[in-house]
Amino acid sequence: MTLHLCSLLVFSLPQALQSSTIDSITASSPLVQNQTLVSSSQIFELGFFTPKGSAKQYVGIWYKKMAPSRVVWVANRDKPLGHTDQSATLLSDFGNFVLQDRNENIMWESFDEPTNTLLPNMKIGVNVKTGKKLNLTSWKGEDDPSFGSFVMGVTLEKPPQLFTWNGSSPYWRSGQWEKTKFIGIPTMTNTYYDIRQDNIRGTSYFYLNNYNNSIFGYTFISSEGSVKSAFWANGWLTSWKAPAPTNPCEIYGICGPFGVCNSFSSPMCRCLKGFKPRSNEKWNRGNWTRGCLREMELNCQKSASAAASTTVEKDMFWQMRQIKLPDSADYLLIDNVEGCQSWCLENCSCLGFSYVNAIGCMAWSKDLLDTQQFSTDGEDLFIRLADASVGADTGKFRKMTIPRLLRSEEPLRETSWKEQMKEDDASQLVVYDFDSIRLATDNFNLKNKLGQGGLGPVYKGKLNNGKEIAAKRLSSSSSQGIAEFKNEILLISKLQHQNLVRLLGCCIEGEEKILVYEYLPNKSLDTFLFDSREKAKLSWSVRFRIIQGVARGLLYLHCDSCLRVIHRDLKVSNILLDEKMNPKISDFGLSRMFEGTQVLVNTHKVVGTLGYMSPEYAMGGIFSEKSDVYSFGVLLLEIISGKKNTSLDYPGQHLNLLAFAWHLWCEGRGLDLIDEAIANAFSVSEVMRCIQLGLLCTQDHATDRPNMLAVVLMLNGESNLSQPKQPTYTFSSSLAHEVPSQEESIRSMNTITITTVEGR
Repeated sequence: MTLHLCSLLVFSLPQALQSSTIDSITASSPLVQNQTLVSSSQIFELGFFTPKGSAKQYVGIWYKKMAPSRVVWVANRDKPLGHTDQSATLLSDFGNFVLQDRNENIMWESFDEPTNTLLPNMKIGVNVKTGKKLNLTSWKGEDDPSFGSFVMGVTLEKPPQLFTWNGSSPYWRSGQWEKTKFIGIPTMTNTYYDIRQDNIRGTSYFYLNNYNNSIFGYTFISSEGSVKSAFWANGWLTSWKAPAPTNPCEIYGICGPFGVCNSFSSPMCRCLKGFKPRSNEKWNRGNWTRGCLREMELNCQKSASAAASTTVEKDMFWQMRQIKLPDSADYLLIDNVEGCQSWCLENCSCLGFSYVNAIGCMAWSKDLLDTQQFSTDGEDLFIRLADASVGADTGKFRKMTIPRLLRSEEPLRETSWKEQMKEDDASQLVVYDFDSIRLATDNFNLKNKLGQGGLGPVYKGKLNNGKEIAAKRLSSSSSQGIAEFKNEILLISKLQHQNLVRLLGCCIEGEEKILVYEYLPNKSLDTFLFDSREKAKLSWSVRFRIIQGVARGLLYLHCDSCLRVIHRDLKVSNILLDEKMNPKISDFGLSRMFEGTQVLVNTHKVVGTLGYMSPEYAMGGIFSEKSDVYSFGVLLLEIISGKKNTSLDYPGQHLNLLAFAWHLWCEGRGLDLIDEAIANAFSVSEVMRCIQLGLLCTQDHATDRPNMLAVVLMLNGESNLSQPKQPTYTFSSSLAHEVPSQEESIRSMNTITITTVEGR
């Protein structure tokens, strides 16, 4: 179909028309050489172009007003021109070039024939039943859009992965998809990405969900095989790139089977624990692709041939942390880590396992290939070893008889942490010894794991005196991890407030860096709010108390503490609940301290959780106290509705919670936002006040948002609320056209002035 479409575009090339732009073409009025086709909102442009260094012309689509311009789709890459008699074409504001018949039925669209670039709302993937694959294919060169040798696509396995192939050979792998990002791309924090699998239809598609055209961006594969994702924020900002030019560990299988790659080590390849190089000569020369062999036969293999009267010890598992998990995992329908471990232990073909909360149980029966050690993020991988192989270690850990002993992967660098603590005036904290924390958590038993924080896993424990604690164990020796670890110690040791989690002490012993917090029995707010069985426990009075508590905690951070702190990662999962359901803000690893006169800060490293991040921070790296206010607004609307901001189950065209809340507010139906679990018992004035405040806090421009002092006063009914403006980041043009005609009625229906507060 591409061939035929191109003849429509260039059929009248000899004509010499005055240069102009149009938004549709027909068979009787074709696009000619000196014309361009422009989308209705002036976002995308289609026309003829000549790549730099080339004398050839192509038909392509590019972003119109964003310099330098980037061609995101090419029609005639390799093919001669044909002829068509179809009626009309148009270019949508999503960048989709559509061919329609006279009845406006879509006959062909450019999104079905991707080139080297994935636009928002496009998809790549595979349909195994039809055999159709939608892959990105690189240009042959920067001056030649014809088909290159690199192809990127999505696997059908569960969990799926992105793959780049050079010809037929794997070149790069993203790691497994864990609902919000790929395990192998630590810098991928953008929650706009998603993968949808349909086992009945046999489809697996990866796409970038554009919330009503609120973001401009692309993901493309270069002629050298690198994949880059970028977004527009007064310039193209790279969100993530892989393989990174400075990290050869990202090249598929560079260390061979049972090898692990660490770009910060020298040499960068080493064998897994219990394995040795297949060829020492080649290994020492830096040729690692043949990989490693097991040093000692597994006990389960011995037991298969041993006499019935012979007692054979069970195998053990060696824990590796912060790992890009190997390729070729088998997904198992087991919903807990203990069952996952037991299955692997009972099946001798199982060489290792991993349990990831967002995925479930994965096991490996093939060679462990393309394994990488990260400095941050990553997952736990448990390698099966014979007991004697594990026991051959240097003796840092006592011999245990239970087969599920978890051991640390490698020592961290020695630093003078206690001296640094004293210099930084944090000496009032209790410094625990490692053995007391290890015993309190039952040797960091997986049954005691409470969750995975930004710095590492968190375990429940009980000290000898009976006091319950939550121990956060630093995941690696990376400079970033240590810096954030120290940041959290210094911050929390100086911050004391009833709505902030309390730091009891820390463990700084050799290779171990552990934060010890008070244990909060009700865990985090999301365990109640987004669980259909648990959310009823959050009555409106409890929710309103949580909202007020979080607001007071933020006000303390911004204004009332001895420091001025911006949290930068406020979200539902970072609100912990004590036994009386009182909220406490946690996870200060990403927080920043500022001088009293500092208002705005620009960072090249955007950290946090998209969906909670303000537009100026997510797109431009600019953050301030108003960034936390935006996050609080999202949190507030989620608490009211019991829904996630990034959920896709909102009716009609409303693709997120903010869009849906604004729509209901415009129609005077704000109360329809309330969670059905509490719809029969709530304070109308409080709910309406909170919805209006949530919309005010999530305004596009930071100057339109209230500060936290104003927020607290508004929540308490001590200050009137202004009318929110319509956001532009979350809405389609159709809704934008509808709102002005309703504006007067909106103001009369939703304006409230609170002079008295109803009892709760």
